[in-house]
Amino acid sequence: MSLFKRERPPIRVERGERLLAHAAAEDAMVGGTRDALYVVRGLGAGSLGLEETVRIPWEDVQAADWDTDEGVLRVSEVGSWGEVRPVHIFALTEPGLLLQLVRERVTASIVLQRHVPIAGKRGVRVIARRAPHGRDPVRWIYEYDEGVDPDDPAVRAAAAEALAAAQLEVGTV
Repeated sequence: MSLFKRERPPIRVERGERLLAHAAAEDAMVGGTRDALYVVRGLGAGSLGLEETVRIPWEDVQAADWDTDEGVLRVSEVGSWGEVRPVHIFALTEPGLLLQLVRERVTASIVLQRHVPIAGKRGVRVIARRAPHGRDPVRWIYEYDEGVDPDDPAVRAAAAEALAAAQLEVGTV
């Protein structure tokens, strides 16, 4: 019999990943590994033991914002233009190391981020993201400023030119 009993982690993660930080929210448990943010909902007596685990790879996190006054972490996922982006809001009582992990992992997934003006200061942001494990190819994303129409042929041409220049710079062409 071992003197050191190993406790089960509060969040089950995929094989090959290790939970690095976690925090309890009002209605979920939130944690992170080197590769992804995990959200487990349905914990507690009212859930009849049913749990739903959502895995969000760090390269799919568009933004993560911490409101110190409210104690709320807001995580927005990368989405497609014109579609509603998934947003997750967590009221964390004791965030511990989770906030530090989220900031570090999201930042580490960004290979390049460049804003290209199209109409005055408004334009398009070309972003290259990479999974922390590095096995997947770099993913390229456009973010259009408010008031910029991605269906406009001039905007599409400027965005394509900005993408080609960024890919050449990163060396993915």
